[in-house]
Amino acid sequence: MTAQVASVIDAFEFCRTNSTREGVTPVAEMARLVRDCADASGSISWHAEGGTSKHGFPQMQMAVAGTVQLTCQRCLNPFAYEIDSATTLLLGESDAHADEIEEIVDDETIDVIVGTRSMNLMDLIEDEALLALPQAPKHDVCPDTALLDSVKGEKKSPFDALRELKKP
Repeated sequence: MTAQVASVIDAFEFCRTNSTREGVTPVAEMARLVRDCADASGSISWHAEGGTSKHGFPQMQMAVAGTVQLTCQRCLNPFAYEIDSATTLLLGESDAHADEIEEIVDDETIDVIVGTRSMNLMDLIEDEALLALPQAPKHDVCPDTALLDSVKGEKKSPFDALRELKKP
């Protein structure tokens, strides 16, 4: 499937009718996600499913998966990072209603947002992908640390410079 899906939905109707949407969207089409990536390659497959929570509130199950290229914070080389994330969103009709729902549900694993009758589904998908990124991306083991090692090896103590000055 491709991203040729109508992205604006009535979030409450989507949940009421237990609707589902899924697709695959290129990273290049997600402007905010591209800014956090080393390049625009890759794609994100996604799934959104509407329903009703056990407390009777409109609920969306969101899942995203795919591979993006991030820049390692240690060696500054790009590397492939696997995104695989799912979340449950409960919808409130206003900020005050969303706050009430949070108090009733009292579950840190469930996010409560304000739903609208013209909600951009792709924004929610992109939000989920962004939240799945690590705060400080890095390789488990950097592939080439020669440059890093050379910088570490060149570091001299400031006292060595003073010793050189004191020599006759």
